[in-house]
Amino acid sequence: MTSAWVGELVRLRGVEPEDWESFQRFDANTGDMRRADRVHPPRSGARQREWAQKTALEAPENDTMMLGIESLAEAALVGMLATDAVDYRAGRFMYGISIGTDHKGRGYATEAVRLLLNFMFGERRFHKCEASVRGFNDASIALHRKLGFTEEGRLRDHEFFAGRHHDVVLFGMTAAEFAARHPYPCEI
Repeated sequence: MTSAWVGELVRLRGVEPEDWESFQRFDANTGDMRRADRVHPPRSGARQREWAQKTALEAPENDTMMLGIESLAEAALVGMLATDAVDYRAGRFMYGISIGTDHKGRGYATEAVRLLLNFMFGERRFHKCEASVRGFNDASIALHRKLGFTEEGRLRDHEFFAGRHHDVVLFGMTAAEFAARHPYPCEI
């Protein structure tokens, strides 16, 4: 039996309470924080443990979920993936992904996004996925182009990081565009 959540490189899974140490390591890298969200003040181990415990116990609601990305080879948490801004009327959702610096460039993000889109398009019947990427995040821009996302716009001077404003690049992909490039698994 195979799982829709497992690829050749990674497994998407719920956040576990013991993941707090990995998240604390991810937060120690300012560049990672800027690419994923924003720079936060340092968080104590107790605060990270509390967040991981709370997140581990939260049930996904309305297709909004936060998933850990686990490397199969290392059995280690290498990043996270989340869905948000779910709009059932229009059939679209947004997602975000972050891979820790020590784990970049290994194909984890590519496979994790494919697994997520297989589920959201192929099982949940969404029509479109959207993503916003910081204009300085060349690796994420390349990832989205490689996956087949279309650049749909650019919000100029939209976010403030490291003392200045930066663009945000908007990407979108429809279910049909995804299926044409990444056929759904045919096992039932």
